[in-house]
Amino acid sequence: MSDAAEKYMVMSNGSEAILNALPNPILLIGSDGKIADANIAAESFFEISIPHLQRQMLRELVPFGSPLLALIDQVRHTGSAVNEYKVDLGTPRMGGDRQVDLHVAPLTERPGHIVVMLQERTIADKMDRQLTHRSAARSVTALAAMLAHEIKNPLSGIRGAAQLLEQAASPEDRTLTRLITDEADRIVTLVDRMEVFGDERPVARGPVNIHSVFDHVKRLAQSGFARNVKFTEEYDPSLPPVLANQDQLIQVFLNLVKNAAEAVADLGTEGEIQLTTAFRPGVRLSVPGKKSRVSLPLEFCVRDNGPGVPEDLLPNLFDPFVTTKPTGSGLGLALVAKIVGDHGGIVECESQPRKTTFRVLLPMFNPAKILNQNSQNQSHGDARPGTPSHASPVSR
Repeated sequence: MSDAAEKYMVMSNGSEAILNALPNPILLIGSDGKIADANIAAESFFEISIPHLQRQMLRELVPFGSPLLALIDQVRHTGSAVNEYKVDLGTPRMGGDRQVDLHVAPLTERPGHIVVMLQERTIADKMDRQLTHRSAARSVTALAAMLAHEIKNPLSGIRGAAQLLEQAASPEDRTLTRLITDEADRIVTLVDRMEVFGDERPVARGPVNIHSVFDHVKRLAQSGFARNVKFTEEYDPSLPPVLANQDQLIQVFLNLVKNAAEAVADLGTEGEIQLTTAFRPGVRLSVPGKKSRVSLPLEFCVRDNGPGVPEDLLPNLFDPFVTTKPTGSGLGLALVAKIVGDHGGIVECESQPRKTTFRVLLPMFNPAKILNQNSQNQSHGDARPGTPSHASPVSR
């Protein structure tokens, strides 16, 4: 083999390795509309092997009249790259809605060939939701501080006045004074629940075995509110420790399991809650106040087969006072979002009838980083402890 041919093969193998390392699906479309090449991510996206993809016409893989076909024609005509956002490439074979962002460009080294890169909207939406949940948590923090100061003190006076009136009131009027007392107590309880949002001290974190957390939450649930619900587990036994506060993780998943148990309550013995853990590399997000991007490879899910969350509530499900239950306070999921956000993670919900999934993505434990973080926390004051593991979940 000549030196030039050997050099070409090395370059080709290097380019192929780079493309296969990318997490986004990439297709090379020939001048005849046939797929000339693809990377491993495209193989996973279309659920078709690369050799089989290379025998397919692109129009056979995408919905009829897809904007992607028009974009490819446009790029061929103009010779310029174009982008298109939120394009649905879902087909009956691949499943339902598969929204992607499209980046289409000509390959100048091979005339007539077009490069197509897909970016699934789920990743972009996770980033958007992360910022939304953190904004909601900050709103609750400010509201909690205001409520504690402006409401609890006057309520004490109102309750005391009602108790004084009760001593001289008639039996009929005592009913009203007791109503005032009970309602004042109820409002104080609500404010007490919200005061947890106002604690901005750093969270003391370390290595946590998520399976121990799930086992503890499951035992609590089965001995109380979920004693008649079937639990199934799908765990990755090789999962590394998560960087977290164990008591606060228990609080998070106790809330999520309680919500799931209430969602399947009407199903009787058919109600089921599934707990899953998995390693999902590839998700990296920016954390406010830090220049570096944080990797969130650990995925923990609580899934139920209940009726699902109403579609109109999904975008705001983690906002305070948004609830699916007539008697719910709407603070449970807001608290979950705050705790997960404090840990630098993401929580999201995907829901359809008979399959609602709450997914939490968190960073894994890195000994070098946690030592540095703890030294910084000590220089700024004591880190706050987690919520006690025996604490009751807050209703959503």
